[in-house]
Amino acid sequence: MKIKSKLYERYQKEIKASLQKELGIKNPMQVPKVQKVSINIGMGSYLQKLGSKDFSFVEKNLELISGQKPVVRNAKKAISNFKLREGNPVGISVTLRGQEAYNFIDKLIHVVYPRVRDFRGVRRNVFDKDGNCSLGFTDHTVFPEGTNPEDSRKIHGIEVTIVTSTKNSDHSRALLESFGFPFNKQTAEVANSSTSKK
Repeated sequence: MKIKSKLYERYQKEIKASLQKELGIKNPMQVPKVQKVSINIGMGSYLQKLGSKDFSFVEKNLELISGQKPVVRNAKKAISNFKLREGNPVGISVTLRGQEAYNFIDKLIHVVYPRVRDFRGVRRNVFDKDGNCSLGFTDHTVFPEGTNPEDSRKIHGIEVTIVTSTKNSDHSRALLESFGFPFNKQTAEVANSSTSKK
């Protein structure tokens, strides 16, 4: 059963019109929106650290965290320097779309980031040239569904990429800020002050 997203409803009823006005967009169809959220876990260093080929713990974690069954990505060719053989698992991933994507972003803002130790805000330069936002977590247990392992070597990282409908990073940032995304305001202030001193 799909859970309706309160964030998506707020986007449709309030945020969309506000963003259109703020960004000076004439066509409402061009107002930025979330297209998908990709969640990835690389397996190479994790398996080397464990000295094992068993990644069932990581796979189960990602399924619990995302609510979807992950897809395993295998190496397309062998790389001897990394002791990688063709067909070896190199990562697992999940793609969330629609209201599931908005629900996940809502969870990041209100549940996950408050659990990150010594959190001081997300850097404002986490956007690539296509306006996608990439976020990294070194410890999967910041997600409440993540299993806390007895063996600390089993703690793994997670990479989250939020893909929006715009190629403009400023518009993507404005969209996430309208959601209440915890960007580090000091980063912008420091950059502005250092520029004014020159």
